[in-house]
Amino acid sequence: MANFSVADVKKLREKTGAGMMDAKKALTEADGDIEAAVDALRAKGLATAQKKSSRTAAEGLVGVAVEGTKGVAVEVNSETDFVAKNDQFQDFVRKTTAVAATLGSDDVEALKAAGYPDGGSVSDKLTGNIATIGENQAVRRMKTVSVGSGAVVSYVHNAAADGLGKIGVLVALESDLGGDVLEPFGKQLAMHIASMFPQALNAEGLDADLIERERAIAAEKAAESGKPENVQEKMVEGAIKKFAKENALLSQMFVMDNKTSVEDTVAKFGKDNGGSVKLTDYVRFQLGEGIEVEESDFAAEVAAAVGG
Repeated sequence: MANFSVADVKKLREKTGAGMMDAKKALTEADGDIEAAVDALRAKGLATAQKKSSRTAAEGLVGVAVEGTKGVAVEVNSETDFVAKNDQFQDFVRKTTAVAATLGSDDVEALKAAGYPDGGSVSDKLTGNIATIGENQAVRRMKTVSVGSGAVVSYVHNAAADGLGKIGVLVALESDLGGDVLEPFGKQLAMHIASMFPQALNAEGLDADLIERERAIAAEKAAESGKPENVQEKMVEGAIKKFAKENALLSQMFVMDNKTSVEDTVAKFGKDNGGSVKLTDYVRFQLGEGIEVEESDFAAEVAAAVGG
């Protein structure tokens, strides 16, 4: 029987950043001696992940996968674009996305705790990758969309490999038409989403804080016009309506003709093909979106390293 507890495994992982399976194995071989296990992990190069965890990971890949009428997008970050080209990293993103497709939620912590195809958990595999590849990496976010009938269509922009790239898009089309009819149309819609970056499906879904910021900007512009207050109010409301129309997917002008709204384009497609189609949801993940990257003086870092 192993001479250590679950708490010892947790302590070792916190001290080294090693994965669960590696920590348990090290403690077993060290007969429960935590310090000896730390030394063993360091010798194997598996105690380095924690040191790297403070470095910003804003590169990486977005993975998308579709299973039947359900699709999922997952963003996994690395520190450099070079790692995104690494076969080991790409394999991890692909398999992690496949695991995400089996889950019933968009909970990243649940994804990290889920079983990995090669053994252990997704989190364990991630920690191992950090140690062997030598860069901080993180499973950042995931989102699932599904339909009762119809199709979920995926699209990857700037693809690094099949289902992996810089921008991943999923389109959920509720319809009584077959997937063979919906697939090419869904690709066009996905390309529109990748290009036009909608903020929500419809105006009602736009973030309230985003609307308030736009309202403040519009009010400032209206005040500068010097027009009467009642006119300024109309100017502000007009600006907000325009903003909502341009940033909500269904009211955007479809990029393929720039004349018809996406909503009307979808309805017309259904009618032309003898059925009904409704765009009910979408995902657009752009790699590194919203991550603040610390700027560094590379020349100064090199000089410091040489001097040190």
